[in-house]
Amino acid sequence: MPRPLEALIHLDALHHNLQRARECAPDASVWAVVKANGYGHGLQRVYEGLRAADGFALLDIAEAQKLRELDWRGPILLLEGVFDARDLEWCSRLGLWHVVHCDEQIDWLAAHKTEWPHRVFLKMNTGMNRLGFKPHAFRSAWARLSALTQVDEISLMTHFSDADSPRGIAHQLAVFQQHAGDLSGERSLCNSAGTLRYASDPAVRGDWVRPGVMLYGAAPDYPEHDATHWGLKPAMTLQSKIIGIQHLEAGDTVGYGSRFKADKPMRIGAVACGYADGYPRHAPDGTPVLVDGQRTGLVGRVSMDMMCVDLSHLPEAQMGSTVTLWGIAPHHGDHAAQLSIDEVAHHCGTIGYELMCAVSPRVPVQVLNHPYP
Repeated sequence: MPRPLEALIHLDALHHNLQRARECAPDASVWAVVKANGYGHGLQRVYEGLRAADGFALLDIAEAQKLRELDWRGPILLLEGVFDARDLEWCSRLGLWHVVHCDEQIDWLAAHKTEWPHRVFLKMNTGMNRLGFKPHAFRSAWARLSALTQVDEISLMTHFSDADSPRGIAHQLAVFQQHAGDLSGERSLCNSAGTLRYASDPAVRGDWVRPGVMLYGAAPDYPEHDATHWGLKPAMTLQSKIIGIQHLEAGDTVGYGSRFKADKPMRIGAVACGYADGYPRHAPDGTPVLVDGQRTGLVGRVSMDMMCVDLSHLPEAQMGSTVTLWGIAPHHGDHAAQLSIDEVAHHCGTIGYELMCAVSPRVPVQVLNHPYP
């Protein structure tokens, strides 16, 4: 028997979450953002669940090539543009659209020999201060691109830094509209948080929205709102089993460093999952897990291949009981219990994005074409 840890990818959830993005941004086209290997779910695995998107957005030409090999013939957008002038040859060959965020990328385009003009997305830095032209330089960049025979259509974009927080988007939207309002070209402004919270406004949703983490069933503004609030379904379940049981007396400790010390008799279970599988080593005592669909918590430090959970209040839990680290638990009774990846991440001082992207390659993956369980 293989080790009883696996990740389940729910294609029905991906399809559902994509539809939620469309409902939040009526009349806009939708980029399905699949960077970081489909946010850790596997690019090839999520393709079937997201192929109803209008386009795919990612970072790497190798991943773009994989999409073409999967027979995707629609738009593919390189979100950071090209990293070298030679990458433009691949853009021509694979028919890739790409972001332009600096003068060097315009220089490379000007020197590029191609029979097919490129579709580009000109990025304005409206306050995120990672990539993009400063507002005062944006118009001249647009003019330079417009003069190039190597460029076909120019779309305009920016990225919201605070769409998931109380500061919101008004300050960046004002800058974008001030410096790009009269320029021609389609607009793309909204990430997941922007799509969920603000895309009902036509001026915000523009022509393309770029949902990422929401497609995978996590809430970008947790803990203010959870995935259920936004009508999202988890696209990944990480589940294992109890592989050992110990009975503790008061004063006994658990795990490396004896971080957890029992203050009463306890029954604990060892779970086949550890930090080598991508579960965070720094997860504190009490981090939630589900055992046979019932909530309990982590005890002791997570080790490379195992972690321990409290079974004291779960008398029916035994060797082989199913442990849901996040996602959807198998049915035990009338309803399947869920454990939000955002809640687990919040206990660990991080975000759901990191947990889903960190699942180790050694974890077997099963793709489900039907609702689970």
